[in-house]
Amino acid sequence: MIHMSIIKRKPLPGWVRVVIPVAAVVVTLILAAIPILFAGGNLGKAYYALFYGALGNRFNLLETFVKSSPLILTGLAVAFAFRARFWNIGAEGQLFAGAIMATVVGVAFPGLPAYILVPFVMVSGFLAGGLWAALPAFLKTKWKVDDVVTTLLLNYVMLHIMGSLLFGPLQAPGSSWPISVGIAKAAHYPVLIARSRFHLGIPLAFALVFVIWFINSKTVFGYQAKGVGINIRAAAFGGINTNMVILKTALISGGLAGLAGVGEVCAIQFHLLMDISPGYGYTGIVIAMLGNLHPIGVGLAAFFFSIINVGAQTMSRMAGVPVYISGVIEGVALMVMLIFLLLLEYKIRWKRS
Repeated sequence: MIHMSIIKRKPLPGWVRVVIPVAAVVVTLILAAIPILFAGGNLGKAYYALFYGALGNRFNLLETFVKSSPLILTGLAVAFAFRARFWNIGAEGQLFAGAIMATVVGVAFPGLPAYILVPFVMVSGFLAGGLWAALPAFLKTKWKVDDVVTTLLLNYVMLHIMGSLLFGPLQAPGSSWPISVGIAKAAHYPVLIARSRFHLGIPLAFALVFVIWFINSKTVFGYQAKGVGINIRAAAFGGINTNMVILKTALISGGLAGLAGVGEVCAIQFHLLMDISPGYGYTGIVIAMLGNLHPIGVGLAAFFFSIINVGAQTMSRMAGVPVYISGVIEGVALMVMLIFLLLLEYKIRWKRS
């Protein structure tokens, strides 16, 4: 009889952790061929259309960058929190909090010049998202309340808060739809490339990739967060204020997600509406895992997901496959990456008795 056992693997070389996400993308595309073929599509034509629809010309490429901005921010939010073992599943609610605050500030201060109002909106949205994330972090550090449950449930709390505001004080006069009045022109993100939607939030998102990398790698706080993530009891024994580290991590994590909401209001929609996010906060979890919780990996994974999202429309038209294949690809990417991460830490041993 053959028995299977799972044993701890010896630490692998650092280059393996770099190769794993790339291998996960390749395996994802191979496995995604199954539903494409099952839907009756031509595989070569489908993948050509997918990448051409996202990268094939100036308009498509710039739209891919536009879509990548909120994905980078929510991915960074999740990855930064997970690194310190704060299981932030609430990036969606924190995005809503940032969007609400951006709308309130953008509507309430129409007389401010753009060079003041835009930073004001950004800081307000960052703080709103950060404080919303700090609530479950406080519950975790004070009373050991499970952060997975609280962050997830607070998504729905914030969704209903947003709904009550859009059917109440923020609703546009005369409208029967849950939509706010438009924010002030001065609160709009500047468009950086003519005849496109390439806005200020895109280079900001890519810059934050390197800011988070610097915090993680070159600062005392980054070292403390890593220590808390590896072993919170050992970190406390070593003199680290673990509760404060978790709270600070939550503030930064939620703030990043809040900035994603600010960008959607100030660069894309220019008012608040219930469909401000198609699930960026939840997709950020997949992106964080695919990026192996590393900021650079998160940036690349977010751009890959943006390619999938933008190119899916072209793939559907040219290859005749459902546009929902993009969701299948995203789900497969998460499953493949989780399996790869498991095999990174453990190995299977077969033994004949």
